[in-house]
Amino acid sequence: MSFFADKAGATAHICAMVEVLHKAMPQDLQATNPLPGMRPLKDGQWLRVDEAYASQMAYRRRLIAERRDDVLWQSDAACAAIAELFDRVQEKLPSLGFGRAGHQIHCPDGVVIDDQQDGALAILGKTLQEDFCILQKQGDEHVLTAAVLCFPASWTLAEKAGRPLSDIHAPVKDYTADIAKRVQRMFNAVRAEQPLWRNNMLGYADPDLFQPRREDDPDRQAGKAETSPYMRAERQCILRLPKTSALVFTIHSYVVKS
Repeated sequence: MSFFADKAGATAHICAMVEVLHKAMPQDLQATNPLPGMRPLKDGQWLRVDEAYASQMAYRRRLIAERRDDVLWQSDAACAAIAELFDRVQEKLPSLGFGRAGHQIHCPDGVVIDDQQDGALAILGKTLQEDFCILQKQGDEHVLTAAVLCFPASWTLAEKAGRPLSDIHAPVKDYTADIAKRVQRMFNAVRAEQPLWRNNMLGYADPDLFQPRREDDPDRQAGKAETSPYMRAERQCILRLPKTSALVFTIHSYVVKS
């Protein structure tokens, strides 16, 4: 059932709100740049494991198990890119504190994931704190062709699935036509050997990481960090997969008390 299927479903979510807080906002996320605000990133730094790993992962695994259709989507066009991303991530896991034994992934929180027991995108969502969105060039724009999105910040995967960048960001107040053109040019220019990153900072009334909202929801826009009880930041990285040329957009979410 979709999160937005009925009011009862929304009420059930509110009652089951999960609070996962970081002790403090990481130093590198405390300042933000205007859109698009991308900066170069070393290849090995687009994934992170932090102090909230265990609690965030428990929530992510629960969402994938109980609300799979709300947090996981892929098109047939993304199959090769998902496989390439999965292999790329596996190369990075040992440096992040993960272990491997055959098909078993030994996670830093002690949980063991069998990578043969689910699809590659779901396994990524059960293993790492990042959300993963795959974008592929179709015509003049990049289109969202797959995603595992457990921690949406006031948007919903069902509305964005299969849509180009300009449509995805249409409701964002600061995402002007000029910014859209600049972002698309930047996406076209991303090189496989040079990932990029940016971050944002928004205020929220509650700390729940799972906050999907429709584009027409009057409460969709978050508040200002300085006047809200919680600050939420996203560390967003973009990298190009060399074999398929697909772009991967990762989101690592942080929530702290203001």
